[in-house]
Amino acid sequence: MAEADQERDRPPVHRIIRSDGQQDGLTRQSFSSYDMAYEQLERYYGDLCCSDDDQIDYVIVEMNPPPAV
Repeated sequence: MAEADQERDRPPVHRIIRSDGQQDGLTRQSFSSYDMAYEQLERYYGDLCCSDDDQIDYVIVEMNPPPAV
């Protein structure tokens, strides 16, 4: 199989990114699907109080999979 075909066949990696560009426990994880990342964010936001003081915003992004070794 050609290298380009192998690259295309690998599933995407999803990451959670902070709006302020910093890293934390959420941003250091990677997920095999958007849904898995979303569920992690749901758990995080569910544990927060209703206050939005100092709330950090997160987004889920699809990253290119790492090259095969």
